[in-house]
Amino acid sequence: MPTQPHPDPAPSLTQVVQRFLRRLFPTPQAVALTLLLVAGFLAVVMLADMLMPVFAALVIAYLLEGPVSAMERRGVPRLAAVMLVFVAFMALLLFTVIALLPLLYQQLAQLAQQLPNMVTQGLALLERLPELYPEFISQQQIDALIATIRQEFILLGQRLLTYSYASVVNLIAIVVYVILVPLLVFFFLKDKDRILAWFKQYLPKDIHLTAQVWRNVDAQIGNYIRGKVIEILIVFGVSFLTFSLLGLNYALLLSVLVGLSVIIPYIGATVVTFPVLIVAYFQWGLSDPFWYVTIAYFVIQALDGMVLVPILFSEVVNLHPVAIIVAILFFGGLWGFWGVFFAIPLATLVEAVLSAWPREGRYVGQSKKGRKPPRQRKRRHGPPPGHKEISRPPAATP
Repeated sequence: MPTQPHPDPAPSLTQVVQRFLRRLFPTPQAVALTLLLVAGFLAVVMLADMLMPVFAALVIAYLLEGPVSAMERRGVPRLAAVMLVFVAFMALLLFTVIALLPLLYQQLAQLAQQLPNMVTQGLALLERLPELYPEFISQQQIDALIATIRQEFILLGQRLLTYSYASVVNLIAIVVYVILVPLLVFFFLKDKDRILAWFKQYLPKDIHLTAQVWRNVDAQIGNYIRGKVIEILIVFGVSFLTFSLLGLNYALLLSVLVGLSVIIPYIGATVVTFPVLIVAYFQWGLSDPFWYVTIAYFVIQALDGMVLVPILFSEVVNLHPVAIIVAILFFGGLWGFWGVFFAIPLATLVEAVLSAWPREGRYVGQSKKGRKPPRQRKRRHGPPPGHKEISRPPAATP
């Protein structure tokens, strides 16, 4: 009888892992990019506290690179452009510190003095809710809520006391930041090409994939930081003008909070809504000025989300809102404030890596429309040269 063909043996675990790694890392460029990303991630995780001045300087350098590059394109030498932009930035920063910080501190001190009175009025209002709406809320629920609020205020006082003990250490850190960050910003701008060349000499020679990802992410991070700073300033200015015209107390302090809230998309605006409405309520109750402030605040948020953000970030942020929220939660949990601030650029980095990752039939640096199929080796028809046919005896008949 004719012999049955033997089935191929099942691949071992080692072979399965090898096939998976070949598919996951099909080229040496993919391996090099992975090692760079892992090394950068570990450096940030392990050295985050020590590198905070560097991160702050990088953010400011990205912010100032746009004006410096614009002046270079108009024929200004880079060193002169860096000096002009840096001096203008430091003068603006000094003016902000001298003009706004005293007023901001004054309003913060006034709010701290009025806070106990506001809390007392708020608790009295809560105690009246069971009488006004007995079908919706009971006295037991109000008592539990009031006990929770009082406990939170006790914990807040303990945290503030602990923070006051550590104020000396924080003051030293602030002094270090004030000295180091401007120096780092200046040298990042002045020696940008030299710093990049120094890093490049330690990279592999074939870095087309890494270069492609870097070009995409570098442009998007710079545009994102500049757009975010412009958005903060515009939202702050419009909020301060609106709150001042409406006569809202602590207009500067609340405007700063509203401006900084745009750093955290979706979540920041929701959180800042509460202090704005609480201050307006304790100032006017539910009278007409309260509703004017409420309507004006929501109009500002709507214009920011539907007009300002599309104009500033139309070519930068191309991510789904769910991806943005997940990135904020993930990177914010890892690195706190800086993780929240860079959540969208880091999510953009992930998307750029996934888009540029080499796949079957696709080469790095080629678009999907213009890619060329890989060359196939021509299969020979017939036996190869020098092949000798081996005669086989006829099969035996049963």
